[in-house]
Amino acid sequence: MKRHGIDIPSHNASIKGCDHLLHILSLSPRRPQKFVLSYFSSIMKGMHHSRCLALLFAVLLGLFSLSSEREIKNQHRELKHGDSDYVFNHTLAITLAQYSSAVYTYDVSALFSWTCPRCTADKIKDFEMVEVIVDIAYCLQAFIGVDHNLNAIIIAFRGTQMLSIRNWIEDILLIKLDLDYPGLPGAKVHSGFYASYHNTRLRPAILSAILKLKNTYGNFSIIVTGHSLGGALASFCALDLVINSVEKDVQLMTFGQPRVGNAVFATSFNKYMPKVIRMTHQNDIVPHLPPYSSFFPKTTFRHFSREVWLHEEEVGNDKQLVEQICDDSGEDPTCSRSVYGNSVSDHLDYYGLVLTSDGSYTCKLISTDGNEEHNEGVEGDIRLSRNPNPTLFRQSS
Repeated sequence: MKRHGIDIPSHNASIKGCDHLLHILSLSPRRPQKFVLSYFSSIMKGMHHSRCLALLFAVLLGLFSLSSEREIKNQHRELKHGDSDYVFNHTLAITLAQYSSAVYTYDVSALFSWTCPRCTADKIKDFEMVEVIVDIAYCLQAFIGVDHNLNAIIIAFRGTQMLSIRNWIEDILLIKLDLDYPGLPGAKVHSGFYASYHNTRLRPAILSAILKLKNTYGNFSIIVTGHSLGGALASFCALDLVINSVEKDVQLMTFGQPRVGNAVFATSFNKYMPKVIRMTHQNDIVPHLPPYSSFFPKTTFRHFSREVWLHEEEVGNDKQLVEQICDDSGEDPTCSRSVYGNSVSDHLDYYGLVLTSDGSYTCKLISTDGNEEHNEGVEGDIRLSRNPNPTLFRQSS
């Protein structure tokens, strides 16, 4: 049977359900998204039919919006970026990318003692580790300590593990704006992202560690960072510190994070958090998720600003990495939204650093040497803690 010049397989044909729809779309005259659809086709295999159709709708929503934004890009080539007092710093970006890589270390003993291979990176090797927090039930990990070169407290959150990245991408395609953010009228977020920070072992441990560090070092600034899911958690942590802990100097820089809330949340976020950089890389798939549509701005997710898009441009016969500072909309059509985000490999590599676990992580912890405070929760959660030691740092310097 044919419709609109396209062969439609019968009900008993080999192409059924979502594969059937994807097949039709890939054959249609307007098919710039063919390679994206083929990617999601591999994800959809074996999924329940209704879940598959919902996923397909989410993909189409993103692609339809992207097609529209391509036209916007052509119409606004002279788009002027909004002014901001917070300036992007390349060296700081490298430093925080190194911290975001180190927090993936699966050997918690080596992470806590700051002897892991990633801990020896040039810009973070003198970091003073104070606390490592692991929530076993939700497979979450974070650390907090002091970077004396920056005179700052560093909080880093681990992202999704490599073994579960495909399932996680599938899941965030379908998540909903299902929670009103407390105290911000009209702001909606995804409850899973919110709860992963607010309702787990992470938040109380981090707040306690900050108090301990402030008592030792005074009013150091606080810099929060993370990659992927870790970037989402870092976002909620930074906002929490400003709103609920009334911290005045909090900076946020994330790498390849997903969208976490609606347009009202994004606007409110930037009101409270002016010192924000959200790094994206080339065709990284995760910053495109969950899908955003300019046609449904009130009911879809939207990024907060400011994005800095890492991508390669050809200069003569060479390729040069460009750090493009985007506008203050959160959804600049000239930045990462100008490309089809379909790459997992681009998601796992920022500035040449590997942003995934360095081992087969199963949320099982390596035993520690007993020289630190060791608190184990009823569910097996771990908190490794030591007191800050400014005297030791001065001696080593």
